[in-house]
Amino acid sequence: MCSSTSTLARHPGGTVGAVTGPRYRCTACGNLTRFDVTTTRRSTAFHHFTVGGELTIEDEEVLSEVVEDVSCRWCGSGAAVEEVGAD
Repeated sequence: MCSSTSTLARHPGGTVGAVTGPRYRCTACGNLTRFDVTTTRRSTAFHHFTVGGELTIEDEEVLSEVVEDVSCRWCGSGAAVEEVGAD
């Protein structure tokens, strides 16, 4: 697919917050909302462990990110997925 650099905001529990990047559309079924995206990412982050061993990731900076594969969650097609302009 494409190479891009994204900005992530990680919240306690590992939930990904604001992410910038391409949007996708499946030309086979019209899906605009559900995709399986495989990426390779390099990042640096501060790992904060509690005394009880629970991890919170803070101050994560994505150094590079490469999208390797995108497939439609609705119909399973990978060949029919295309990037569309971001909102």
